[in-house]
Amino acid sequence: MRSLIAALLLVTASQAQALSLGAEEFAAARQLSCVLAHDALGFLSEDEYADQVEEVLGAYDAESGDVIYAKALGYFDGLMFGIVERDQSAIEARLRAFSGSQACSYHVGVHYTL
Repeated sequence: MRSLIAALLLVTASQAQALSLGAEEFAAARQLSCVLAHDALGFLSEDEYADQVEEVLGAYDAESGDVIYAKALGYFDGLMFGIVERDQSAIEARLRAFSGSQACSYHVGVHYTL
């Protein structure tokens, strides 16, 4: 019985670790959510979408890439929270606002004042 519990705890701990993201992976998930927004707005061709996804996930193994993609999808879904599915103008407005935000900027950094 103890070995079964230990095995279950080990599996659960490894799955929880797989779903956590470090700073680099979190940034990749944010960048990928921007790619998803641009695609949903029709800004990307199929090839451009594939290239941008590869650009974001290319440095990661398949398992890490899947976790990053899942986190990006979750964030993208969160953007749509509170919007009626049929309200295309509200959906587009939210996606455009996100797409133009600092979150989708490739140059997010620290601002200095001298």
